[in-house]
Amino acid sequence: MSDVAGNLADVLLKVDAAVARSGRRHGSVDLIAVSKTFPGDAVREAFDAGQLLFGESKLQEAEPKIAALPGLLHWHFIGRVQRNKVRKLLQNFEVIHAIDSLKLASYSDEIAGELGLFPKVFLQVNIGGEKSKGGFEPDVLLTEMESLLKLKRLEIIGLMCIPPDGPDSESARPWFASLRKLRDALETDFGVTLPALSMGMSGDYEVAIEEGATHVRVGSAIFGKRSYRVDGELG
Repeated sequence: MSDVAGNLADVLLKVDAAVARSGRRHGSVDLIAVSKTFPGDAVREAFDAGQLLFGESKLQEAEPKIAALPGLLHWHFIGRVQRNKVRKLLQNFEVIHAIDSLKLASYSDEIAGELGLFPKVFLQVNIGGEKSKGGFEPDVLLTEMESLLKLKRLEIIGLMCIPPDGPDSESARPWFASLRKLRDALETDFGVTLPALSMGMSGDYEVAIEEGATHVRVGSAIFGKRSYRVDGELG
């Protein structure tokens, strides 16, 4: 068994254990293997071990991997979305994790209409109010949600967050709980269903699952440590 396959098996066991602790059904959490900065060969190792969902954060890096790897793979874009890349992102990725403003959502909806697509998206929430991170402020999202729900092409499936850095995984728990409560409030106030929460990375995905995550973004725990930091935050 390769290191990637062994690491993947270990992560899946921990995902299943966290799901069980939270009293949820087996299989209710999607593991996204964050393959940014890692070569296609590493992705193929994970695929050979049964992994189908992968996350990338740079279009120029992802395109050749997507073209070269089996069509059975499902690709999630987890990086910051740039307006000039929206068209190609919608053509290459099934799910976008970081729609961070009404303006970007409206533009993405327009492009999706031109392409005849109905993309699944998460709304990124700046849950800690950090100037260094993008996303809707919670109060702004509550104000703009009605406009977001009027968009005809985007399928808003849930919320995503990147919690403030902390000393350990437990320090992220209150932020994950806050995102879940915000999601619940949006569902109640607007009469919608937002089934998905994208939260949790290699250092805190077990806590995120315990607090309701449906999608966890795990990179280094599967593929190994990166030699340098890229994009920072999403997995």
